[in-house]
Amino acid sequence: MDKVLNQLVEKLQKAYGDRLISVVLYGSAASGDHHPKFSDFNILCVLAAITPRELGESEEIFRWWREQGSPAPLLLTEHELNTSTDCFAIEFLDIKQQHRLLHGKDVVSPLVVDRTFHRAQVEHDLRAKLLRLRQKASGMLSDPDLLRRLLVDSISTFAVLFRHALTLHGVDAPYRKREVIEAAHRQFGFVSGPFERLLDIREERVKARDVEPAGLLAGYLEGIGMVIDAVDRLEK
Repeated sequence: MDKVLNQLVEKLQKAYGDRLISVVLYGSAASGDHHPKFSDFNILCVLAAITPRELGESEEIFRWWREQGSPAPLLLTEHELNTSTDCFAIEFLDIKQQHRLLHGKDVVSPLVVDRTFHRAQVEHDLRAKLLRLRQKASGMLSDPDLLRRLLVDSISTFAVLFRHALTLHGVDAPYRKREVIEAAHRQFGFVSGPFERLLDIREERVKARDVEPAGLLAGYLEGIGMVIDAVDRLEK
């Protein structure tokens, strides 16, 4: 991991010079919950300015980075970083809690995250992801392999959102996915079995083909719905 991260930083330094303020690793790779098969290396790249010039200079680097199996780095100016924490509270809270500085100025640790819209964002994202999951699942019920992959791919996103739901309820939420599911099960009362089974597949504790995904779907959807209801009630 360190070798490819160092290569990325070197390429960014060469391209941007003193316009490169900071390079930050965040997400599962920074928290110790990274899984090579399902996780990406998430990078925040902070520049002095972002114009067509900077975008052009990033094209080749970002193409190379995507070829390594990870999404293109997130490009922000320092001003944007400091003024957008209200509408991206989930993302910036996570980056602030779990990150690793790879280069330059530490712009993340002193960041003040505005939580004004945190509850609304958590509910919006939970509902949007649930709707999208239903849409996709409706076309995959006859194909166990596709459905299984859909559910396994989604567990990471819902673990993140469950962690924020716990935080909204005053719970000191853990970061690792399995611990998040257990804490959410205790707080919100859903049956954790379908979630744990999907994590078993993700972590290669069981063979994927030995798990029938259709049998997990009802409990999985019900659990997500219970968390949504708990977040929604906070508004009342």
